[in-house]
Amino acid sequence: VMVGFIYVLIICIIICLLLICYINMYNMFQSYIIRINEAEAFIDTTLRKRFDLLNKSINIIKAHTKTKEEVLEIVIKLRSQKLSNFDLDRKLYDAINEFNEYKETNEELKNNEEFVKIELGLFESESEIVAARKYYNDIITDYNKLVRSFPTIVVAKINKYNLKNYFDGKDMNDEIINDFKL
Repeated sequence: VMVGFIYVLIICIIICLLLICYINMYNMFQSYIIRINEAEAFIDTTLRKRFDLLNKSINIIKAHTKTKEEVLEIVIKLRSQKLSNFDLDRKLYDAINEFNEYKETNEELKNNEEFVKIELGLFESESEIVAARKYYNDIITDYNKLVRSFPTIVVAKINKYNLKNYFDGKDMNDEIINDFKL
């Protein structure tokens, strides 16, 4: 009877230790998921700020260039599109390049106070988005290490946690090698 009790006690201790390990690993995943969501929220906010600045610049550019063509057409099209942060970042980068072309070719814009404020805001947001991308990608690296390594892979499989893409949108697990976006 005493031997049976010892075996049951040992099994209970082992189960408790496994449960404690599982809870610890689960909490690690939750911590990374929270950090990923925070980084995504910051990226969303920064991208929105950049979009708003570019949107605000359209009327200023139109007023000072007297152009008949559509100004920053990329931004106008973005108003009605639903895009991922990856795609929005790329489109805004193209729009910022167009914004800079207007700045370089129109001396009057360089002297416009509102335009200069927008330019400064875009410049500041560039450093913010670079830092946010790096932070996001660092978190994703650590998260993906958890998803792929033992014993945390067991918790990942049970909870259906999958590998996440880096901010550049490149899927490192596919066979396509030409989808790096520059």
